[in-house]
Amino acid sequence: MQVRWVQKSGMDRVLVVFGGWALGWAPFAHLKSNCDIVFAEDYRDLSDTLDGISNYQIRDVVAFSYGVSGFAFWQDQHAIPFDRKVAVNGTLTPVSDQTGIAKAIFQKTHDTLETNTFQLFMRRAYEANQTDTPIDIPARKAELKAIEARGAAPDPGFDRIWISTKDRIIPTSAQRRAWAASSNTRDVDAPHVPFAAWQSWDEVLA
Repeated sequence: MQVRWVQKSGMDRVLVVFGGWALGWAPFAHLKSNCDIVFAEDYRDLSDTLDGISNYQIRDVVAFSYGVSGFAFWQDQHAIPFDRKVAVNGTLTPVSDQTGIAKAIFQKTHDTLETNTFQLFMRRAYEANQTDTPIDIPARKAELKAIEARGAAPDPGFDRIWISTKDRIIPTSAQRRAWAASSNTRDVDAPHVPFAAWQSWDEVLA
């Protein structure tokens, strides 16, 4: 993983954010916080131990999109407890015809990935035009293959599961099937990247 501290000011609470594939920190940048924040992305490997978070009195995690399975696998390897765990528009089966991104679509995304197709992906994710976002094509292809190779992730027990009603990346219907047994789901009227619907991390963690 690639990990960086977005905010570190010695508070007693830390939020760990597992981001989505290739989207970086931008979707979250406007959200107000009252805690220190660690951002993780790039799930080619999950060996980073997130040094420093065990020292906090309160630890929360928000996992978004493919960060949901990334976090689930990471948590299975690292026995650090979290006070609240929130999933946003992701499932434990990232490549699945029923409960994730369909295999054929996933394969097409991998095989045709280049700058212009990535910009199309971004427009679908946000349901809005985005300024050109740089992408490392070989790295992001390798990340997709690593995600696929891991398969289904163990369930870490999310306290809240947000599902966008207009998700065109991980279809809303697939997410509903994936979390059908959970009583912790809640809808948000938004596209795949839903964070414009909120002003603060406390709203996401609600």
